[in-house]
Amino acid sequence: MQINSLINILIALVVFGLLVAIHELGHFTVAKLSGIRVNKFAIGMGPRIIKFTKGETEYSLRLLPIGGFCSMEGEDSESDDERAFLKKPVGSRIAVVAAGAIMNIILGFIIAVIITCMMEKIPTTTVAKFDEGAMSEQCGLQAGDEILKMNGTTIFTSQDIMYELNQTKDGIFDVVVRRDGKKTDLGQITFYDQYYYYVDKENNKYVTFETPEEYTGDEELQVAEDRFDFYVTSIKSKNAANVLSYSAKYTVTLARLIWKSLIDLVTGQYGLNDLSGPVGIVSAIGEVRSYGLESLLQLVALISINLGIFNLLPLPALDGGRLVFLIIEAIRRKPVPPDKEGMVHFVGMALLMLLMVVITISDIKKLI
Repeated sequence: MQINSLINILIALVVFGLLVAIHELGHFTVAKLSGIRVNKFAIGMGPRIIKFTKGETEYSLRLLPIGGFCSMEGEDSESDDERAFLKKPVGSRIAVVAAGAIMNIILGFIIAVIITCMMEKIPTTTVAKFDEGAMSEQCGLQAGDEILKMNGTTIFTSQDIMYELNQTKDGIFDVVVRRDGKKTDLGQITFYDQYYYYVDKENNKYVTFETPEEYTGDEELQVAEDRFDFYVTSIKSKNAANVLSYSAKYTVTLARLIWKSLIDLVTGQYGLNDLSGPVGIVSAIGEVRSYGLESLLQLVALISINLGIFNLLPLPALDGGRLVFLIIEAIRRKPVPPDKEGMVHFVGMALLMLLMVVITISDIKKLI
């Protein structure tokens, strides 16, 4: 095995371990605060590598880095213990079940803060200047305009703008901006720019020019199109307020990107071949690691927020599925029979494991 592949696997194991630990720590902490007895807290699955008992809880690290669990008294069966999960108010149980996913989203925000602090400048959504001949400028967009919406989608960060422009075929958007302190609907704006480039093979990079006349070398120039035909301003000075503000917006941007991707998956825009499991994530880590720590942290933030949102989906075996049953209980004022709920989660877990096998096989085929 190549040393880089081994490093990528080790980084992936650390990332998976961190995300699982944070998730289960959310359940564990809120359970303890709610007075629920926690019998076991484990990172990983399968045989125990390390275990110790402190107070009433057994803590363990397990061989297979594919998950973890926080086992609470009376969670899935009857118990006479007054501190059993099922004996606590439904509101407390909802908080315990939701806490894991929420902790993953909070971790994503914390990583976003770290990324923002690493940036030289904080990008905004305000237009700074245009490429030469930019179509958006000709259509009425001006320097100093703060882009608020594109085709009805609220714009939080420059990444939102890039995502919207990358998703379009014609580059035409209904744009709302803040100009001179007033919200202004500019109507339809076309984003389009043409530029020229050649590949610098020695330094492994693209060298771009706005016009072919700028280049006087011998390399053959290629022509390309770009929807992002302008530049945004940046905040040079960083303080707690703008770092936290941008980090929160960046977290919302990632969360919405994940949500849109899930919708695209359900509506058939993406197929199973576009999904990635642990093997695919190891490969992705290898790709982004070459770009530096900031890119790696961006991927970890995306995975963490994705884990949080995915777990909140109302699907059997996920935290979101358990929340559905708890909400039904809150409405009916009596719980769903545990055996029936357990059967639903069992079937859901079986289907989820089958999906993971299919995705893993797909990931391996991509590498061959």
